[in-house]
Amino acid sequence: MGRMTEEEADALDERWTKTTPAIDTGRGGYFTQNMSRLVEVDDLTAAYIRAEVDATHQSPAQIIGALVRKELHTA
Repeated sequence: MGRMTEEEADALDERWTKTTPAIDTGRGGYFTQNMSRLVEVDDLTAAYIRAEVDATHQSPAQIIGALVRKELHTA
């Protein structure tokens, strides 16, 4: 890939200076969508979940979901 000429660099600078980037105002990004999933847990619980994640290669959400389903099943 070749280098930009001065004219190309000026045109690009002009475009980005005068153009406002489009922002998606719909659903939001990853953190906005998943903020409700953030839960504070104690150190023992976090260590248990991390150990299960490492052992089973599942996500923390999958581990917690399995624990909740197990608890609901035995209740």
